[in-house]
Amino acid sequence: MAVLRPLRPLRAAGEREEKPVLESRLENLVVITGFSGAGKSTAMNVFEDAGYFCVDNLPPEMIRSLVELVVHRGTKVERAAVVSDVRGGVYFEGLQAVVDDLDALGLKHHVLFLEASEQTLVNRYKETRRRHPLAPDGSVAAGVAAERELLTQLRERADLVIDTTGMSATSLREKIAAELLPRKAVGRLAVTFMSFGFKHGPPRDEDLVLDVRFLANPHYEADLRELTGLDPEVVEFIGRDGRLEELYERLDPLLDFLLPQYVAEGKAHLMIAVGCTGGRHRSVAIAERLAARYSDEPDLDVSVAHRDIDKAPRGA
Repeated sequence: MAVLRPLRPLRAAGEREEKPVLESRLENLVVITGFSGAGKSTAMNVFEDAGYFCVDNLPPEMIRSLVELVVHRGTKVERAAVVSDVRGGVYFEGLQAVVDDLDALGLKHHVLFLEASEQTLVNRYKETRRRHPLAPDGSVAAGVAAERELLTQLRERADLVIDTTGMSATSLREKIAAELLPRKAVGRLAVTFMSFGFKHGPPRDEDLVLDVRFLANPHYEADLRELTGLDPEVVEFIGRDGRLEELYERLDPLLDFLLPQYVAEGKAHLMIAVGCTGGRHRSVAIAERLAARYSDEPDLDVSVAHRDIDKAPRGA
């Protein structure tokens, strides 16, 4: 078990014990942990871009050494972030003990815990063809199950838990920045228009959801089924009966009103999810159109994400 010793010399015999005092420029330490494949590297990049001193794959017992380094009077480190996970070997008891000792030392810190559904983690490992650290010679699913058992109690200690299932790297970065980085009173609002398919599950971390399944479905047209909402033929089909234009006539004024309100409030990120049945046609076309409409607004940082566009079409 890793233990943080007091960051000062041991007291002499007979000397009264005092609570350790940290004389340091360190303003914040972020411990990033969670499931393998859940996005910890992306999270660390957020803090690195924000000027944090960052260390990846740091075993729990070495966090104590890092703390001693950054709280030294001569250091100029004001903010630091470390990634510590099962790659560090003996894990749960060590990292939990470190978090306990950070509390005892009065060192300002946050624990960021990232997770995702089992299927999402398995798919990510398949895409990268990497082995799971807890099952190097077995299945990824077995590694995820073993990791879940180890992380249960540590998850409860986290200051922020983020489920990255269905979340793009851009959305994850914006979520972390909004929750853990200093916010300006009024700044640019990061708006993500995300398309998704209801039959593939509901969206996560959405602020507004728009259901567009009332529009004509290109899935039932043989020559359009393999296309997506990025193709002009699909957009033309969706709008041929006039209801798409009627939607925009009502939706545009609503967003014109809402978006400046969110900017004035100081909100950092807004996720607007647009859903159809499969997430490949109608929702894609509308998310693209909305992103294009607001992309030149000076107070907005607009991005578009298509969660299910690459899923093969099947029975609607």
